[in-house]
Amino acid sequence: MTSLISATDTWALWTFLAVGAAVSIWLEQRYRWASTVSGVLIALFWGMIGVNARIVPAESPVWDDVWSFVVPLAVALLLFDADLRKIWRESGRMFWIFNLSAVGTALGAILAYLFLHKAIPEAHKATAMMTGTYIGGTVNLVGLSAALDASKDLVSGLVVADNVTMAAAFAILVAIPTRAIFRRHFAHPFDDAADAASASEAGTRAARFWRAKEISLADLAAALAVALVAVSVSTKLADLVKGIGGAPEFVKQTLGQKYLVLPLVMAGLATAFPGRLSAIRGARELGMLAMYLFFVVVGVPASAAEIAQKGPILFALTAVMATVNILFTLGAAKLFRFSIEEAVLASNANLGGPTTAAGMAVAKGWDGLVLPAILVGVWGYAIGNWVGLLVGRTVLSLIGP
Repeated sequence: MTSLISATDTWALWTFLAVGAAVSIWLEQRYRWASTVSGVLIALFWGMIGVNARIVPAESPVWDDVWSFVVPLAVALLLFDADLRKIWRESGRMFWIFNLSAVGTALGAILAYLFLHKAIPEAHKATAMMTGTYIGGTVNLVGLSAALDASKDLVSGLVVADNVTMAAAFAILVAIPTRAIFRRHFAHPFDDAADAASASEAGTRAARFWRAKEISLADLAAALAVALVAVSVSTKLADLVKGIGGAPEFVKQTLGQKYLVLPLVMAGLATAFPGRLSAIRGARELGMLAMYLFFVVVGVPASAAEIAQKGPILFALTAVMATVNILFTLGAAKLFRFSIEEAVLASNANLGGPTTAAGMAVAKGWDGLVLPAILVGVWGYAIGNWVGLLVGRTVLSLIGP
């Protein structure tokens, strides 16, 4: 099919990406309905509309460049805070309930695969990607999709299903601490403190989380330089491992993948040089902007007919995983006497990542849990790919394709 913008019109296609990212971010931070829908889904729809209206082509070297170069750069930029010592030291009790919640994600993935794998093409890849996503975030889905060579149609369908599921899951998690049945059976000290505080700030959660901060030209230059170094080193290390003739196949499939080596490299840098990396402002903002460009690209190959056809079964996969995660997290919190606020934030940090967890803590007025939510969410970024890959291999070997 021909499109208004040709596949080789590089500048026009990058303009389409940049405008889509900018509009999505602006809407999410300006309007509550858009914040509820999420900028991610708006960016995805921008790409879908572009290709279905034949404004942009379904395939282009520009889309390939985003997958090959922009995505790994985004992963590196979003891991500047992955100081393992800081995560251990300052996340407090949230670290433990988060990891218990991650177990719930893995169990939910295995259960979903058991019932649905016959109906889902590349089911073990979908399970691995969603395990990584529901422990870390969309950045983990991106990394695993490249590491597993998943089809772009599958990735597009999973992103749509993920966002629909997340909208429902977040609404449930927000409501849980307000329900009498949960308040009777769980401690709720942070909610009690918030009730006694003054009225909440104006604006959407996204706007509050991404509020303006002082960022210098030197910050941006340093963030970009460190991220490029990390990506380059990770790529070289992965290529080196793949080139070892006698290396076990599992080693090649893990340490031979730059998307699995990159979190290790960034966690190593952030842990070895915590002061220097944390002093660089703007890395998270640059990383999220790069991710929004990717979100638009994810929507490009998705035709409306394919989404309607494949969406329901992928939604079932994500819904089962999210449901098991929430129930398991609440059960673990009750057993080990965590507060209801810690439980729902741990589940949120698993299912959505540090941004959504911190946004929920801010919106609820749980000030003492904002930093722990961010730290455990970053921890999820660091381990999500590895756990996802392990779960994918496990279900394939135990249950079969």
